[in-house]
Amino acid sequence: MKGDSSNNKRNGDWVIKSTKKVFENPFFAVFEDDVIKPTGDDGKYATVRFKTGVAVLPIDDDNNVYLTNQFRYAIGRNDLEVVAGSIDGEGALDAAKRELKEEIGIQAEEWTDLGSIYSITSITQSTSRQFIARRLTFGKQETEGTEDIERVKLKLSDACEMVHRGEITDGDTCILILKAAAMK
Repeated sequence: MKGDSSNNKRNGDWVIKSTKKVFENPFFAVFEDDVIKPTGDDGKYATVRFKTGVAVLPIDDDNNVYLTNQFRYAIGRNDLEVVAGSIDGEGALDAAKRELKEEIGIQAEEWTDLGSIYSITSITQSTSRQFIARRLTFGKQETEGTEDIERVKLKLSDACEMVHRGEITDGDTCILILKAAAMK
């Protein structure tokens, strides 16, 4: 293949000749690769690599779920979502416990790890480890300075209908609600 020397790295049928970081902040970085496409043509491919995150759906003994309602700058509106955040030097479960307590003041005794999902895989490396939390204890939120989070209580069945009607649209949230409904 054209340009496929020992200095190049293969990525499937693509060959990466070089990689350059073009932007970075505490949450993600943008990279641009000089590549040889599967067609043999030279090109560029940009990717966004996010910090690994967690997403948590707390469910109480009466089958109510607890979501966050908060303004999301990127979409310019409030959004109903599961508790979510980055893993900051701890394991995924510890991050999930921390985020649940901070964002909506809930602690849980029982945790179910549902594995990881990957978002927008064509251009991002964005992994989210998903959890369901049960046997809940309610306390006070410990949000960060920019977070203004309202805790919203819904029946799991109502949340599921909201996903089907397109009223809940966040990917992690939709997946966790539908997985939880299927687990009954």
